[in-house]
Amino acid sequence: MAEELNLEPVIKEIQDFFESNYKKKIYSLVSRYPTQKSLSVDYEDFEKFSPELADQLIEKPDMILKAAVKALLDMNLAVAPGIEFKPHVRFFNLPESGMLIESMGSKYLGKLINIKGVVTKRAEIKHRVKIAVYKCDVCDAIYKVPLSSSISIPTFCDACKRKALKLIEEDSEFLDVQRAEIQELLERVKGGTPPARLELWMEDDLVNSTIPGNTVEITGVLRLRPPSTFSKNATSLIYTRYLDVIYVKGIQQDFEELEITEDDKKKILEFSKDSKLFEKVVKSIAPGIYGHDEIKQAIALQLFGGTKGKEMVGGAKIRDNIHILLIGDPGAAKSRLLQYVVDLAPKSLYVSGKSVSGVGLTVSVEKDELSDGGWTLKAGALVLASGGIVGVDEFDKIDKDERSSLHEVMESGTISVAKAGIVARLKSKTSILAAANPKYGRFDPNKFPAEQFNIPPTLLSRFDLIFPIMDILDETRDRELAEKILSSHKLSADDTQVIADESLVQREFLKKYIAYSRQHIRPILTEEASNKIKDYYSKMRKMGKKTGAIPITPRQIEGLVRMAEAGAKLRLSDKVMLKDSDLAISLMEWMMQKIGMDQETGVYDIDILATGKPKSQIDKIQIILKIVEEINKTNEMAEIKEVIERASEFDIDKDLAKRLIEELIYKGELYKPKTGYVKIADQF
Repeated sequence: MAEELNLEPVIKEIQDFFESNYKKKIYSLVSRYPTQKSLSVDYEDFEKFSPELADQLIEKPDMILKAAVKALLDMNLAVAPGIEFKPHVRFFNLPESGMLIESMGSKYLGKLINIKGVVTKRAEIKHRVKIAVYKCDVCDAIYKVPLSSSISIPTFCDACKRKALKLIEEDSEFLDVQRAEIQELLERVKGGTPPARLELWMEDDLVNSTIPGNTVEITGVLRLRPPSTFSKNATSLIYTRYLDVIYVKGIQQDFEELEITEDDKKKILEFSKDSKLFEKVVKSIAPGIYGHDEIKQAIALQLFGGTKGKEMVGGAKIRDNIHILLIGDPGAAKSRLLQYVVDLAPKSLYVSGKSVSGVGLTVSVEKDELSDGGWTLKAGALVLASGGIVGVDEFDKIDKDERSSLHEVMESGTISVAKAGIVARLKSKTSILAAANPKYGRFDPNKFPAEQFNIPPTLLSRFDLIFPIMDILDETRDRELAEKILSSHKLSADDTQVIADESLVQREFLKKYIAYSRQHIRPILTEEASNKIKDYYSKMRKMGKKTGAIPITPRQIEGLVRMAEAGAKLRLSDKVMLKDSDLAISLMEWMMQKIGMDQETGVYDIDILATGKPKSQIDKIQIILKIVEEINKTNEMAEIKEVIERASEFDIDKDLAKRLIEELIYKGELYKPKTGYVKIADQF
């Protein structure tokens, strides 16, 4: 009652605040009501007007929020006829506290708090009775009861004392409610501990204000829900905490901010002018792993990414994420590279293809306790890490059905879901750094990648860069590698001998440098950089005219642009220079020499990645099929021996012809009715 007695002066003071600061916004609310139901109030404005009231808002939010609504109603605002004015007052922009979900103890109960996190689940909308209308079946008495957690549902009629009350649903007033779950931001989780989670409770116009995968800043009152169990044991004394949401603000930045002070900014700008900037950054990526310089250069560019927010004519988004695939021999430090990058890059996750499911990567629709057995969306790794990097080890071990969902993610940065009546499209602007092992143990440079890995060519072509890692016998290199590993173990065991390498960038500083670049740098192509890429594309296409092979496609142009932009961002430059284009082209050339060259003709052929075979081999397959088809016109079956002899007339050697025929039989394009004979499958 003490609070009720003191509420009038509080209401008057808040009304004065509205009159002096929020008149236009209030009139806008009135004109749009009930389409708009809430008045959003900036905490900073409120604090400037009355620091005492602002402090009370934090400590006693229920009282101040109630007073704010009453102050708004007492202004006698004229809404449209026939509409009852029941607005909300929602405060936002509370002082940055940096509070972690896991650190919210009982001292914060009943107080207004501000936290950041990523939404992992969202239940379906339900309806709570706000004002219940009861009618007595015996005496027809009518009761209007405003229900809340502190008011119990009436059972007896006050007039006739009978237990005959019945809820009249059509006359009662209901409120939309929705439960959700928020998870600690990945970049704020330290020590490898699982991210803490917190249930959210949203009402009225806040329902459907966010979806799984969204990074949000939530203002709300921390409350406790009493145990639902009726048992008398100790568990009945354990309460569950939840956040009664007052305001939801989406955080638009894809790459979550790290705290960068003015001193950090000065050091970042100074470091960007270092003449050996690129070499130092590359050397600082997985410094404990010997060699792999080209791979480390590519990973450096992936960490910075291309220019964000670009659109084609017509509004189609152009992705800025760079995807990299490492393929090669086991024991070549692929997993170690992935783990280092994930530890370095904010908002990143590491998953293994052996243990991950498609919905674990993308999004799932499942029955959940949040919706009392209803269906709810649950975000997977690629959604939770949107704006960061996902390291996918054992990429080839992901089930082929589940792997198909990656096509949309890697190209458009979105995930579409249509399950259990829920149709949604979630944002997943995530860079993928994947690693895969060959089917038969070691990578064979004489075979095509699609033949060695359980990865379809359509997915291989989504990667901007694919790097083979081969364990080559080289005495000099082997000695250097062994020395590197042994010295690392020796120095790690004896801390007194550890000598700081001044050429390495400290990990925490490198994190801030990357974050600053991704937040503030938006480079554009200069004329000379653009001409370099154009000339390279034209030269490569011209080379293909001689053999008919396609050495490069427009998809590779976009990859070159992304990498060149990343090179400029690494230098904190707003212009993509010639040296950035040269770096991007050199990495593309290195990849093409390793896995994009047709060994038979000695020319680049992007079809090796796009279709799994070079054009020269596809042409030979077509010749084999044509020979069989011609023989089938006169003979029911074509003798394999005759097909091989005719193929030699087209410079196809016998061993290759035999292998191609066996492959066509395996794929079902040729039918083998009996030993030594084949025919076209669709003629069977």
